Amino acid sequence: MSSASPAATGPLGAVRRIFGGGTGPVFVVLLTLLVVMLLLNPSFFQPASLMAFLRNAAPLIILAAGQYFVIVSGEFDLSVGSLVGAQVVIAAKLIDGDESRTWPVIMLMLGFGLLVGLVNGLVTTLLKVPSFITTLGMMLVLAGAIRLWTGGAPTGALSESFRQWGRMGIEVPVLRQIPYAALIMIVIAVLTVLLMRGPYGRTLVATGDNDVAASFAGAQVWQVRTLAFVLSGLLATVAGILIGGFAGVTAQVGDGMEFTAITAVVLGGVVLGGGRGWIVGAMAGALTYRLLERLLVQLDMPSTLNPTIQGVIIILALAYGSRRLWGRRRRRAAQPITTKPQPSGAE
Repeated sequence: MSSASPAATGPLGAVRRIFGGGTGPVFVVLLTLLVVMLLLNPSFFQPASLMAFLRNAAPLIILAAGQYFVIVSGEFDLSVGSLVGAQVVIAAKLIDGDESRTWPVIMLMLGFGLLVGLVNGLVTTLLKVPSFITTLGMMLVLAGAIRLWTGGAPTGALSESFRQWGRMGIEVPVLRQIPYAALIMIVIAVLTVLLMRGPYGRTLVATGDNDVAASFAGAQVWQVRTLAFVLSGLLATVAGILIGGFAGVTAQVGDGMEFTAITAVVLGGVVLGGGRGWIVGAMAGALTYRLLERLLVQLDMPSTLNPTIQGVIIILALAYGSRRLWGRRRRRAAQPITTKPQPSGAE
């Protein structure tokens, strides 16, 4: 596989990804929402209010980063919402308010998230089960198993040292407090961007664009896609840990988050079907979606409108992705077929 040119990896490449790769609109929408929020509620931009907003938005941004890996590879992960809910319930039942159990349980949660992602990936890639069916099945398995384990009524309690990651922060001048959730989000954003700029990221995008061509170029497609699911499970677990800081102990805490994450990713310009999109755009899409929710609250709009907004965004994204896919196929079909010249004297 050819390496990226300097123009594609330097500042010019970043500009091209933003304005030429379908990511530009999300930044325009984000800026517009910020201006509207400034006019309606200037106090939103006070340091304490902004930090609180980032603390609440961080789990979705992290979840969207994980969903990005799967979607850009050409697959789906519908199990992340149930995984978030399961992780919160598991943590509460195992910790049960005991501070000494916090870190062992967190390690167990991370391992469980990796295992769920690995199972999703292997079933999809090796057994050739469509990821939509695989992860839908995993979603149902997790939801049913948690209800069976808890008897339908989650028990236990999360310790304060567990809740601090989604609730507390570092005290600093001016900003007053930088939430741990925001710091974790920034670290994950940097690591995922670096990962996508490396060989794995380029192979992942190539796999989503054309897995047959990527395979002929030497890529281990099944490994690349399996790792994408593993990353999705890991980041969903991190999001679950942060959500545990301010959410109640219930298996329903993650309900619908899989669709919210998909909405955020496609809002960020990532094409459903794979091969197109920038991870920064996916995270910006999550931030934009959370800001849109906040604006609807500011306008006294009902929260029941959120599923409608998600549905409209997903339908428009599918239509846009299908249009680009058929455009690529028409351009390939229109290319003339070249044949090797016959050697001199050949009949």
